[in-house]
Amino acid sequence: MEKLRGAGKMISSAEEFVRLRDGSNPEEYRRAAVDSASEQVWLDVINNYPEERVWVAQNKTVPMSILKVLATDSDARVRFMVAMKRKLTSDLLDILSFDSDESIRLAVARHKSTSNATLEVLHNDEWEEVRVAAGRRLNRK
Repeated sequence: MEKLRGAGKMISSAEEFVRLRDGSNPEEYRRAAVDSASEQVWLDVINNYPEERVWVAQNKTVPMSILKVLATDSDARVRFMVAMKRKLTSDLLDILSFDSDESIRLAVARHKSTSNATLEVLHNDEWEEVRVAAGRRLNRK
């Protein structure tokens, strides 16, 4: 896998992450999306800057432990961003498959890592689009 150009710097605090996100410098803005941070920094952003949670979920290096926290966030936009992550585990996709937001369930039905068991559940979803997407995935496997 190709390493992201310039990635590798660590974000050292929640305040630094917010500064990178809010700045006008494109390189700093990009760092907010690709640079890693400690679990504690991510938790500080989540707890102290709730408006930035969707951007935490969007970060390419955010650890699974943080995605698990964000998968149950009160904001559907944050949960949707989590559902779109390629690296999700089947247990996290299973949790998201019961989300009240149909777009999140649809993202799970379309996700390449969703297990057959979860797809079977989604095949009986109340929303037709989710049922169809899950059915297509079941027939492909």
